[in-house]
Amino acid sequence: MILFLDHDGVLHPDAAFLVNRRPELRSEGQLFMWAPLLVDVLAALPKVKIVLSTSWVLELRFSHARDYLPPELSKRVIGATWHTDMAKHPEAEHKLARALWDEATRYQQIRRYVDRTKLVDWVAVDDHPEGWAEADRDRLIHTDSSKSISDPNVLEMLIQRLGSFMTQRKRESKLNNAAIS
Repeated sequence: MILFLDHDGVLHPDAAFLVNRRPELRSEGQLFMWAPLLVDVLAALPKVKIVLSTSWVLELRFSHARDYLPPELSKRVIGATWHTDMAKHPEAEHKLARALWDEATRYQQIRRYVDRTKLVDWVAVDDHPEGWAEADRDRLIHTDSSKSISDPNVLEMLIQRLGSFMTQRKRESKLNNAAIS
């Protein structure tokens, strides 16, 4: 199971800005103030891995964007929707590759990753619902950009979606094992 994770509007309010190449929150609270909530949700789901779907990767590079997360989350990160190989595409210069990524909706960025890696089990938690295809709408856990995952309804939806995918996989595994026996 993959969880596509945005930073701004999910783990803290969507009010983070780069100041001298360092993120700074310009609202009440602190950066990643709600990350412990996600740590708690994922504690019972050890098979959930994270793919970063945040502009922080593009602006700060993958390792820095990952390392701002608490260790319990950063150790689950296996990739990002943006990676430097995109800038090495033979048909595009770095600026063109970046422009294509910047102009894409969050859904398009995630969908490209899903298609490229042939993912089946995934959900995304994000405050940008624009452009989501109806077929994948149930995979989006939409957050309010100011409340983020601190909203109890969002947390409950996240728990339900992740739990239902994990339960479904366990059932399928048991059925497959029974069929083999």
